[in-house]
Parts: sequence; C-alpha cells; structure tokens
Amino acid sequence: MKIIPIHVGDVLELRKPHPCGEKHFKVIRTGSEVRIVCLGCGRDMVLDRLKLEKAVKTVTPADSQQ
Repeated sequence: MKIIPIHVGDVLELRKPHPCGEKHFKVIRTGSEVRIVCLGCGRDMVLDRLKLEKAVKTVTPADSQQ
C-alpha cells in the first residue's frame, strides 16, 4: 500500500460527508494519527493515518490554496 503524502495545511476531500454535510477537512497535525478540522462546522477530530488514507478522495496541497 502506497502512503499518501499529507502535510499540515492541506485540504482533504473525504468520500463520506461529515454529519454537517461538508466533505472538506483541513489538516492540523500529521503523524501516525492525523488531526483534521471540518471546514463546515469547525469540529476537529483525530484519525489513524491508515483509516484516513482509505477515506481520502482528493488532496489539495496547502500552497495551491489562496
């Protein structure tokens, strides 16, 4: 299994939406567990990296955002 490069500041689009309806999350911390914040309601959560990588649809790098 290939490791997806995830960096602080990246925006992830997940396959399933958060209960608030938003699918985009911002990465706050990386490592074996990744901390992400919902861009809809502001809820933050910590997920295992393997579980998160299976749920990621697209990664938007931090440097390409405005």
